[in-house]
Amino acid sequence: MLTSGGDAPGMNAAIRAVVRKAQKLGVEVIGVARGYAGLIQGDFRRLTSSTVADTIHRGGTILLTARSDEFLTEAGRARALENARREGMEGLVVIGGDGSFRGALHLHKKGFPVIGVPATIDNDIPGTDYTIGFDTALNTAVEAINKIRDTATSHERIFIIEVMGRGSGQLALAAGLAGGAESILIPERPIDYDEIVNRLERGRKRGKLHSIIVVAEGVGSALEVSKEIARRTALESRVTILGHIQRGGNPTAFDRILASRLGARAVELLVSGVSGRMVGIQNNRIVDLDLEEVLKAKKDIDQEVYELANDLAL
Repeated sequence: MLTSGGDAPGMNAAIRAVVRKAQKLGVEVIGVARGYAGLIQGDFRRLTSSTVADTIHRGGTILLTARSDEFLTEAGRARALENARREGMEGLVVIGGDGSFRGALHLHKKGFPVIGVPATIDNDIPGTDYTIGFDTALNTAVEAINKIRDTATSHERIFIIEVMGRGSGQLALAAGLAGGAESILIPERPIDYDEIVNRLERGRKRGKLHSIIVVAEGVGSALEVSKEIARRTALESRVTILGHIQRGGNPTAFDRILASRLGARAVELLVSGVSGRMVGIQNNRIVDLDLEEVLKAKKDIDQEVYELANDLAL
């Protein structure tokens, strides 16, 4: 088992579930430190129920994570496979996002059994309603918006809050809707500055003391958005970039339960001889999907939710 790519709250809960479900089934678990880099370097450790005790509530990943350029090469993948087989590994659970799954798919096509467990705060993996870490990051962002709103009201200012999401606006949309933002800017939709300005002006005419704008990092810099608003309106705004604070912290109950369910199911699939699949959740039911098909697809935002956010931002 390895964790790869950006860390996400709930990864440790998934690790714990994999270890304890495997032991229940009589299977030994080997943890790979630092993702695919550790697989290439042979950085392995035996994991037991004691190893993962007192970890379900912890953020980050006890297996650590890193990116590996070497694994992108044929030589690197061959070395990783050689190390895995020499160590006696018969299958691999990969916990991470789409980049991690692309690596897993390479191993699957080489005949090495793999199951993917989606863990990313971006919630951008097709085929699953939620990914591990999204709910925690969302609550962190909403809590920040709540606190910023107090200052925004006190100073009668516009605050522009940048959240993570290079290629996906899932986090920005959910945080903006839950935080009562006037405008939400996401990569999936073009920026309409005329509409942003109209909303700001309508709010001021109603006596609104503040405005909150949520920006996904993938749509552009919040600083640039601030400059453009100032150019069009001469209104003063302040920018807050939440950054990596969104990735840390204790996972929510939702993420702990989701991670536990997905991790346990991944083990069941591997033990039953299944490979090249990703576990996910749809309508609160655990499902598994073809990993290659998942990577070919793209997860769009929910148009109804996007329209609702616009309707409520009067």
